[in-house]
Amino acid sequence: MTSKLETASVTDAKQTLSSTAALKAVFIRLGALPFFLIAALILFSLASRQFLTLDNLTNVARQSVYLVLVSLGQMVVLVTGGFDLAVGTSIALTSVVSASVMVYFAAQFPDMVWLVIVLGVSAGFLAALALGMLNGIGIAQFGVSPFIMTLGVQSVGAGIALFLTGGVPIGNLPFEFGDFFGFGRVLGVPVPVLIAIVTMAAMWVLMNRTRSGARIYAIGGNIKAANLSGINTKRTLFLAYILCALLASVAGVLLTARVESGETNLGGTIALESIAACVIAGVSLRGGIGRVESVVLGAFFIVLVQNGMNLMQIGSYMQMVLLGSLLILAVVIDQFRYRMLIGNR
Repeated sequence: MTSKLETASVTDAKQTLSSTAALKAVFIRLGALPFFLIAALILFSLASRQFLTLDNLTNVARQSVYLVLVSLGQMVVLVTGGFDLAVGTSIALTSVVSASVMVYFAAQFPDMVWLVIVLGVSAGFLAALALGMLNGIGIAQFGVSPFIMTLGVQSVGAGIALFLTGGVPIGNLPFEFGDFFGFGRVLGVPVPVLIAIVTMAAMWVLMNRTRSGARIYAIGGNIKAANLSGINTKRTLFLAYILCALLASVAGVLLTARVESGETNLGGTIALESIAACVIAGVSLRGGIGRVESVVLGAFFIVLVQNGMNLMQIGSYMQMVLLGSLLILAVVIDQFRYRMLIGNR
């Protein structure tokens, strides 16, 4: 009898150890996101019956499109060992410039609506491209800290946007612009969702199947070793910040179409949210580690948490407190994960 009890105890101990090892492997590979996601699903489903309904989850998926796009760009610069605080300004400047150009050319070419839209969207992309180039030149060419450089560019871009509009939203955009990019569907799929899916696929290919992606990971892992191995680190960093700005610009165009006006306050908190989405998704702040699919899920998780807090009728100010606390917790957990990752090597 004693022998059977001892055998059962040993078996239970082995099962516990194997379960712990499995959880540890998941944590090292994916970070805290799976655990956060399970906790959020349990908490909010208990708090509200509407949370796990198909309509609510579909709404969350639509709302997460904009954060997904920005977070994918943020992931690229985080993997290089930097970050971009100017993504919100890229969105705002894209919105203001594209709206201004569309309004101007709509008066010049009233019968050429799609030409007006193309010109406006192109101008918005160019404005964001200029911000990305400023970041890239400062960080890659002159070695300025990403924090200082992107913070300065954020201020410059916000000032330009306010100067162009005087703080007043720009309305009277072409109806077709909002109707297609904001609320349109292709084969039953909302256009913003379709654009996000295409962008996700393109980013996955870039980061996992191209030399440029390998160079980005190499720079984040060890920039000196990457330089010695023949990688043009300055050029790669420059392109990373341009890509980040352009992805934010895509989100800016879609948000402008959604609200049907050019506004300077679009993307006000998205820098914090995108960094939080990336860190929660396992992107290391030290660089060199990050997965596209995890970042997409991380952005979805952030919007899911915001949706759950709305259903629980938590005020917007307290939501900011909780989101900031979640970011701090994710950073602390990232430190533990990094130590475990180094220990396994």
